[in-house]
Amino acid sequence: MLDWMAWTGPTAIFFVVIASILTVFTVLAIKFPETPRRGILRIETTRGDRLFITLLGSAFINLAWLGLVGAYQPFALVVCLVYAAAVFRWV
Repeated sequence: MLDWMAWTGPTAIFFVVIASILTVFTVLAIKFPETPRRGILRIETTRGDRLFITLLGSAFINLAWLGLVGAYQPFALVVCLVYAAAVFRWV
């Protein structure tokens, strides 16, 4: 039925993780409302803004990794996790 979409294990895991993250962030926003803060970018950001910046930056990191290193992605994941920690800490 979904053969045309090339659903593989990693693809399904990716979408489940993204959906889970969005669900957790929604619950956090409802349970613990946040006031925006100013970070290194000098713009006001909330948890959701920092999540978006992290996801967008991680996509670019992975694309650059594919272009420069090749298809072996586990180390790109480590780079993305360090990037995510930096974004949530300082942005």
